[in-house]
Amino acid sequence: MRIAPGKPLRLPRPEEALPGRAEPLPVPERHLVLGTRMLPPYPAGLELGEFGMGCFWGAERLFWRVPGVFTTAVGYQGGLTPNPTYEEVCTGRTGHAEVVRVVFDPARVPYAELLRLFFESHDPTQGMRQGNDVGTQYRSAIFTRSEQQAALAGAARDLYGECLRRAGFGPITTEIAPAPPFYFAEDFHQQYLHRNPGGYCGLAGTGVPFPIEELEGRVGSSAPGSAAGSR
Repeated sequence: MRIAPGKPLRLPRPEEALPGRAEPLPVPERHLVLGTRMLPPYPAGLELGEFGMGCFWGAERLFWRVPGVFTTAVGYQGGLTPNPTYEEVCTGRTGHAEVVRVVFDPARVPYAELLRLFFESHDPTQGMRQGNDVGTQYRSAIFTRSEQQAALAGAARDLYGECLRRAGFGPITTEIAPAPPFYFAEDFHQQYLHRNPGGYCGLAGTGVPFPIEELEGRVGSSAPGSAAGSR
């Protein structure tokens, strides 16, 4: 999507972060593809999953196609600047990753399956980049909303790391952390590849399959969470 020579490859210190703003960016109410609400509150019984895997355009399309996903949205997460703009994130001075929010029904699609798609659909060993997209905003990240999600995400990272090592890849660099504030990206970025079917999609996995049956055997299936009303 974008290559920025000289962009910092470390997260900013608080004194280096841009100030941002108090008001959130305007977001459309409905998902262009699914027709569902993009903004909370979401229907009872749904869970949130939030994933950074490089450019968020292709990541969002990956997940909105999954049966059992209620809605998706792209945004910025894991940084210091409140309500950042895309241009601010691109400077590397907000600390945010580009992420996709996935609101899903765990009775139809378990969190373990979302983790499988996440790990298989990008290269989680690249640090502050994803392919030709270079910068802290393109880092691999999983932001969790419950203890069950955190346990599954950690087990999945360890398990897939073993698979990647056997295939000759380096260590996984995926950040796993409790979900910090999620800031919705601008309207232009929401469902971008539906608006622009020929647009850029940088998703590219390693070709190493994720052993989901082994993950489920290690940890068990995820239990429904209670975060569906969160912003």
